[in-house]
Amino acid sequence: MRFDLTDLRLFLAVVDAGSMTHGAAEVGFSLPAASERLRDMEAIGKVKLLERGRRGVRPTPAGEALAHHARLILRQMAEMRGELSEHASGLRATVRLAANTAALTEFLPQRLGAWMAAHPRIDVDLKERQSIEVARAVAGDLVEIGILSGAVDTGGLYLRPFAVDRLVVVIPRDHALAASRRLAFADILDRHFVGLADGALQVHIDAQAQRLGLRLKMRLRMRTFEGICHLVAAGVGLGIMPETAARRGGRSAGTAYVRLADDWATRRLSVCVRPEKELTPAARGLFEHLGSVGSH
Repeated sequence: MRFDLTDLRLFLAVVDAGSMTHGAAEVGFSLPAASERLRDMEAIGKVKLLERGRRGVRPTPAGEALAHHARLILRQMAEMRGELSEHASGLRATVRLAANTAALTEFLPQRLGAWMAAHPRIDVDLKERQSIEVARAVAGDLVEIGILSGAVDTGGLYLRPFAVDRLVVVIPRDHALAASRRLAFADILDRHFVGLADGALQVHIDAQAQRLGLRLKMRLRMRTFEGICHLVAAGVGLGIMPETAARRGGRSAGTAYVRLADDWATRRLSVCVRPEKELTPAARGLFEHLGSVGSH
């Protein structure tokens, strides 16, 4: 079976995403090109690797066997590149990192800055994902380091504390709710909102509303927390975002914020990896840095 590394990366991305579309995008393929490549893999191996259904794709028993060996091969390739990078003069290294929205927007820029400046030959391939997707990506060797909330299953991964992320309700300063100490999510679902255009955090918030059998009354979606704050200040609707973003945005937009009382709104973020011996030297160095900062 003449599978190359690109075949294996594509196959693992599709298996872990449970979707041809998302898996293809993960490794930079168009959907038609990915579909053709996967069909060729099945034809070459003379075995069906994926079951395709209305709800996505899942591996057959043969596909599960291939996924297992593909992970081993790609892990060994990463280790080989890491060891060679220690001896090759001027060779650049890349660390693959996946993080949820709060970590990516509120904590990582500051924490990555000094480390990357001190390691000019190391680049970071940073992806935004929901916490459950971060755990799967680390376990499946799609990324080397993940930053996620403690609300997901992280069995088999090694974790260190990273930060505490608190979600708050952003409101105009003269709003009646501004006098509240805390607000329950269920008590504000009858109001209108301004949210994020996309991203893992907005998916997480929308999912909490769905758990209550409701949908957010979304008037507008913006790409930045600052944009949300300005619209909230104008009276368009309420916003939900990390406390750090609300504090920063409130200074320019003139908004206030109140903490959400729900358990899911206070998230302890952790930095996670597979067992440390499997990390490349560059990834190990970044993990040590992020984990040491978070433990203080």
